[in-house]
Amino acid sequence: MTRVVSVVTPAYQPVAEHLAAAYDSLRQQAMPAGWDWQWVVQEDGQSGALARMLPDDPRISAGRGRRAGEPTTRNLCLSRAAGELIKVLDADDQLAPGTLAREISVLSAQPGIGWTAARVLDLLPDGSTVAFDADPAEGRIERGQVLEHWRSHGYRPPVHPATLCVRRSLLLAMGGWMALPASGDTGLLLALNAVSPGYFIAETGLLYRKWPGQMTSQAAHTDEVEWPARMAVIEARADALSTLWPS
Repeated sequence: MTRVVSVVTPAYQPVAEHLAAAYDSLRQQAMPAGWDWQWVVQEDGQSGALARMLPDDPRISAGRGRRAGEPTTRNLCLSRAAGELIKVLDADDQLAPGTLAREISVLSAQPGIGWTAARVLDLLPDGSTVAFDADPAEGRIERGQVLEHWRSHGYRPPVHPATLCVRRSLLLAMGGWMALPASGDTGLLLALNAVSPGYFIAETGLLYRKWPGQMTSQAAHTDEVEWPARMAVIEARADALSTLWPS
C-alpha cells in the first residue's frame, strides 16, 4: 500500500506562473519506495481561477471557499488531505530537490520526532538566491527551544515555519494553523515545539519567493496594533501548552 505525504497550499489571487513552478518542484521530487505525494490546493476565495491554472494530475485535489485568510484556508485543506504526513508549500514558493525524501526519512526513522523544518533560500525576482546566515545545526530541536529563541530574538523563530512537515495526528491535535489574520504558521510552529521535539534538516528545503505580492511584504503584516496582538496570542498559547504538557 502506498503511503502519502499531503502537500497543502492555500492560494489567494493565485499567479499561474508561480503555481506552475510549485507544481514542477513537486513533480521533480524523487520519492522513497512505497511513498507518493498528494497536492491539496485550496483557493482562498471563489473566483474559480485556481482550478483553471492547475494541470490534469490525479494527485492534485483542488478546492475553493469564501475568503477566510491563509491560516483558515490551510485548515480547509486538511478536509481532503489523505497523507499521514502534512507538508506546507505556499502557492508562490518551490520545494528544493529531495525535500520530501529527506523529511520522510527523518520522520520514519525517529518516531519521537513530531515535525521537521529545513533550510530556506530566498528566491529573488532575478532568479538569484540568498541564504539565511543563522541557521541552527542539523539535528534535534528540543521541546521549548523554539519559544526560547523566539522570545530572545525579536519574535523571530530559529527555523522557518514555511518549511514545516508534520505528522497528521499531531497537527490535528494542535487544531491546525492558528486562526489569526497572519502568522498562523508561526503560531503552529511554536505550538508544535511546546509539546513535541522537532528536527532541523540543514540541506535546503524551500525556495521562498520574494516579490511585491508576497503577503509578508505588505504593510498590514507589521501593523503597529495588530502585530503585537498576534505575537501575544502566539506566546500565550505556547506557554499554556508547555504548562499543560510538561516534559
